[in-house]
Amino acid sequence: MTSYKCSVVDQTGKKRKITHIAESKAEVIDYLKKNNYVIINIDKDRGSINLNRLNRKKIKSKDLAVFCKQLYAMLKAGVTIVSSLEILKQQTENKNLAKIIGRMYEDLQKGNTFSEVLARHQGVFPSIFISMVEAGEISGNIDIIMDRLANHFEKEYKIENKIKSAMTYPIILAIVSIVVVTFLLTTIMPTFVDMYSSSGVELPRITQIMISMSETIKNYWYIILAVIAVIVLLISSLGKKPEIRLKEDYYKLQIPVVKNLLLKVATSRFTRTLSTLIGSGVPLLQALDTVSGVTGNTYIGSKILEAKEDVRKGAALSQPLRQQGLFPPMVHSMVKIGEDSGSLEEILDKTADFYDEEVETAITRLTTMLEPLMIILMAIIIGFIVIAMVMPMFDMVSTVQ
Repeated sequence: MTSYKCSVVDQTGKKRKITHIAESKAEVIDYLKKNNYVIINIDKDRGSINLNRLNRKKIKSKDLAVFCKQLYAMLKAGVTIVSSLEILKQQTENKNLAKIIGRMYEDLQKGNTFSEVLARHQGVFPSIFISMVEAGEISGNIDIIMDRLANHFEKEYKIENKIKSAMTYPIILAIVSIVVVTFLLTTIMPTFVDMYSSSGVELPRITQIMISMSETIKNYWYIILAVIAVIVLLISSLGKKPEIRLKEDYYKLQIPVVKNLLLKVATSRFTRTLSTLIGSGVPLLQALDTVSGVTGNTYIGSKILEAKEDVRKGAALSQPLRQQGLFPPMVHSMVKIGEDSGSLEEILDKTADFYDEEVETAITRLTTMLEPLMIILMAIIIGFIVIAMVMPMFDMVSTVQ
């Protein structure tokens, strides 16, 4: 990844300097054209050496919330951004973030703006962060922006935490099931096989299948693990391709059990982020471009970009949202009310609060449904193996009698 310094003219006719990180100059040009900038000049940023190592690992929402809170407190107290970052780089517990803050501190001392410095670390700081700081620099309210961002990331962390907590038990149950099944097939089953072999009893088909599985796992476990690893890597690699990721995210929304939760999470993020951006003075078109990348689903993101194009042509935001029918009716109805009343920020914020609660309810319902289903499935699989192991015993008893 390389950092590029771009001189452009925005939609209002003002000259701007933008720093953008990309794989190539062509990718930068594509990004600028997509955001309707008139390109004057693009140069490589000579100061951007080996940013990949620092930007490889994203910072968690919790750490971003703490960073914004601390920065807000210092800016509110009258401390400059440069001095604030100098303090934060020494007391931040996250080592990766501390290194990035140190690099940002050095770049600020060279005369770069805060938004330009953040743009050099797009792999770490999400687009909402950079867009809002740009708006804050124009309005002169960076401290207020930091407070808004702190609240935003704190709420985002709570949603992420709820989802992780809800999935912990099913994942543990799945791991226990795999361990138990593997133990039965590789340790217990061979004992029964030796006993049945010496008795000369004809084994039922189900037992023969289990014995074959047991021998395969015992003799070729390393091949099985290698195949699983290759499949996981292949799926992970394919999932990084935009066209495949788009189809994958589309099909996720067709799964009845998952669709409800995914849509509510996306709706919460869409309304919360859009409210935060608009309230910070970010233009609607730029805000929609940023929001398209935070929903957690590329298909939903593509629909937001389609809505953005309709807004660019003069339509109200509520109109394409209603026509698409992707978000719940409440969303485009509330957006319409906000547009008519001139209070879109407040309306979106209240809608986000509502869907935060809906997400929690949906997670609880999904967990309540998954837990007994997984226990039943685990019982069926283990029961099937146990039956396969003991069935020949009945034939042995009959033979003895």
